[in-house]
Amino acid sequence: MTTFVDRVELHVAAGSGGHGCASVHREKFKPLGGPDGGNGGRGGDVILTVDQSVTTLLDYHHSPHRKATSGKPGEGGNRSGKDGQDLVLPVPDGTVVLDRAGNVLADLVGHGTSFVAAQGGRGGLGNAALASARRKAPGFALLGVPGDAHEIVLELKTVADVALVGYPSAGKSSLISVLSAAKPKIADYPFTTLVPNLGVVTAGSTVYTIADVPGLIPGASQGKGLGLEFLRHVERCSVLVHVLDTATLESERDPISDLDIIEEELRQYGGLGNRPRVVVLNKIDVPDGKDLAEMVRPDLEARGYRVFEVSAVAHMGLKELSFALADIIAKARAAKPKEEATRIVIRPKAVDDSGFTVTREEDGLFRVRGEKPERWVRQTDFNNDEAVGYLADRLNRLGVEQELMKAGARNGDGVAIGPEDNAVVFDWEPTVTAGAEMLGRRGEDHRFEAPRPATTRRRDRQAERDEATQEFEGFEPF
Repeated sequence: MTTFVDRVELHVAAGSGGHGCASVHREKFKPLGGPDGGNGGRGGDVILTVDQSVTTLLDYHHSPHRKATSGKPGEGGNRSGKDGQDLVLPVPDGTVVLDRAGNVLADLVGHGTSFVAAQGGRGGLGNAALASARRKAPGFALLGVPGDAHEIVLELKTVADVALVGYPSAGKSSLISVLSAAKPKIADYPFTTLVPNLGVVTAGSTVYTIADVPGLIPGASQGKGLGLEFLRHVERCSVLVHVLDTATLESERDPISDLDIIEEELRQYGGLGNRPRVVVLNKIDVPDGKDLAEMVRPDLEARGYRVFEVSAVAHMGLKELSFALADIIAKARAAKPKEEATRIVIRPKAVDDSGFTVTREEDGLFRVRGEKPERWVRQTDFNNDEAVGYLADRLNRLGVEQELMKAGARNGDGVAIGPEDNAVVFDWEPTVTAGAEMLGRRGEDHRFEAPRPATTRRRDRQAERDEATQEFEGFEPF
């Protein structure tokens, strides 16, 4: 059963915003007390956060679809809807977030580092928020905006200072078990290590982490064996340690050829050429292993490698190796540039930036693209004529109608707002008031101007009395 997963495809969907409410306040002796529809709640975000207690992406391998809750719709009485709850997904330290094309969206290193993978939709405004001096009683509200939905890839790159690389059964797991408190699975057959093991080593005043990467074999960089699957775990390491088996039972292998093959795989993988190398000749407790180590050591040192002869089983040469690695890591940490506080960069929008574009396509259709126009379209209830008129007014104020005229649009031409797969298409009619004239002056409710029933009855009775009085005054006695 799989217990370690370091790459998953995750489908995340943020919550949608709640719809606004169109309501009119009513109470005794005040049947039309003005608009009181509340705003819809905001949709919840999907947030990835580094958690040190999480070491694998296994949960997302079994449940790759994650969705945050949506906001609640507004209600009458100026009651706003409840915001949706953010969905926080814990990920291991060193997780890289990519899109489907392989572009890096975020590199999550350090406890508490977070990234908003999907933004929740904003809630729609109720008619109380839409009321103004010209629009005293709006008979509509704005719809909530759908939340973002993305398909992302999570890759785990182990955060370690030292990476042990080498052939299967070279003794990497045994070495990490004696240098640290890690307890990996150890056996004398290939591919004993199926997952990267991580251990913490203390050498004097230096504390560093060491990773045992599963065995590499020829062709690993092209996907053969287990190497390619875990080569990403050595990318963050400060130093690479070649663990060479000096007591191998395979006649066609020797430490020099093993080193050359592993170096070729690392070269083909790329990005690791500037990392310092250390060579460890393991299993010198075996007589033949000791003799072979003494034979190949001069050749390795002539290539510029620091060579250590050790035995993980007999605990020979481990102290010298541990302190040598600590010295290399301390120098690497000292040479690393200090992290500066994140600078807040403000990029004001250009004066001539309208926030949208108008393009004419080959079929004669005019397409409008922009964050505001597309969001406004999603917020509009097209079953409500007043809401459609409000949208037309907003687009006109933004300058969409003027840009359409500049682009050569004429009365009756097709106009699409939004992308090709999800656009609103209509026949353009250039107007000044932009529609909904059948409702009278937009924003006014004639019900407020109409007399109340009781007042009408009083006026009718008064008119009857006046008429009777006039008839009586015109009567002449005999």
